[in-house]
Amino acid sequence: MTVRNNLSKILKDIEGYNPKIIAVTKYYGIDKMMEAFSAGLRDFAESRAQESVEKISNIDDTTKAQSIYHFIGHLQTNKVKYVVGFFDYIHSVDSLKIAQCINLEANKQGIVQKILIQVNNAYEPQKYGIFPEQIENLINEVSEMKNVQLEGLMNIAPLVDDIEELQRLFSQMNELKQKFNLKELSMGMSHDYKIAVENGATMIRLGRILFE
Repeated sequence: MTVRNNLSKILKDIEGYNPKIIAVTKYYGIDKMMEAFSAGLRDFAESRAQESVEKISNIDDTTKAQSIYHFIGHLQTNKVKYVVGFFDYIHSVDSLKIAQCINLEANKQGIVQKILIQVNNAYEPQKYGIFPEQIENLINEVSEMKNVQLEGLMNIAPLVDDIEELQRLFSQMNELKQKFNLKELSMGMSHDYKIAVENGATMIRLGRILFE
């Protein structure tokens, strides 16, 4: 099985570290999700609100109950109602407005929603996320909200081959996690997960390298 073989190689790459491997299934069907589940993975990530809800709803009840779901896409205010309560973690909180909407919807549902703040520490204009100097203010605002629980930080590193630059960005994220005493650090994808775990990632988000 492809996923099982790929996962075996990935586990060798990250030996000595213990990050949570999140299978990014946004481009793959339920069959691939089930293959990943059979290989032992329990964390799955999607990035499109309504489509992913529909997809996950079609999984059998046992698999669904034993899995943890992560929303990693850009979240618009009008899609918050689909995501809150359905996903265990929302990684992509990138503004006070979105945090407030999540808090309001979670309050309506009578739950506490786990979130991560998305940080754009490479200052890429085409990417979402707040800048490092804005984190403290947002954390202070979020800490006053009763229906969200801030778990950590997330970033999406640039698609570059410059290992030193990736190490710098991931290392900075780890410093920010420690500065604000947070639990999770979601960073590292198929092209850079090894560098991410070496610099403190507690969650890595893998799609292509796992499924292809």
